[in-house]
Amino acid sequence: MTEIASEKQAVGKRLGRVVVVTAGGENPWIMINALAARFAEVTVIEEQAESKRLFLSRRARKLGWLTALGQFATMIASRFGKRFTRSRAAEILETYKVSGAPDPSLPVRSVGSINDAEAIAQVRALKPRIVFLISCRMLKAETLAAIPCPVINFHAGINPAYRGLMGGYWALVNGDAENFGATVHLVDAGVDTGGVLYQSRQSPAKNDTMHTYPLLQTAASTEIAIAAVEDALDGNLRPVDVAGPSRQWYHPPIWTWVWNGLRRDIW
Repeated sequence: MTEIASEKQAVGKRLGRVVVVTAGGENPWIMINALAARFAEVTVIEEQAESKRLFLSRRARKLGWLTALGQFATMIASRFGKRFTRSRAAEILETYKVSGAPDPSLPVRSVGSINDAEAIAQVRALKPRIVFLISCRMLKAETLAAIPCPVINFHAGINPAYRGLMGGYWALVNGDAENFGATVHLVDAGVDTGGVLYQSRQSPAKNDTMHTYPLLQTAASTEIAIAAVEDALDGNLRPVDVAGPSRQWYHPPIWTWVWNGLRRDIW
């Protein structure tokens, strides 16, 4: 029996170390739980959330303080607004038969940042066959170079048109609803610029908002993530060419978000 064939045994799950890197949260745990249901050796590396001060200063250097503060205000409003969307969120979880609750049986290793030397050492010590990123910091070039296996990322947006943040929201704002969806892609030094492996598309409901778009994109995309990990374990990762414009997006400033909400009912 070949090594690949033997890996497909073992309690109905496939063997082969899968390391998931995340900053935690309900959406990432939807994906982690789905991967753990299919693969027997899933380990989570959970990094600490980035400080708001560091976020603001970095964003201000890129876009200016006014825009950065406007985006931060939207993030606060979005977090507050989640309490009003729990019924829709529960509906999404039920529709796709997924759970965002952390699984206490899965090993979780806490680190400050995936780019820290200690975190890199932990990843290397695990000897993964594949590293899967979801909702974590960008990997520095030296971090990526130090990981001795393929690294893939789940992105809640259709690449390359909606790289960065809030891809589903911007697709709707741009009148591009057919490109509301998600991408699993290889990781390189850019922002969601690595080769596309799989994509999925969804049709948001009328009562979906910026609070539930990423949840819908994640819950509906567990199968493409599983397919990409299967390909990695088989040594069969095959990126595809996706034509079209490439742009990086950010959170909308609060005034843009409110304007689109009031005028176009896109919240």
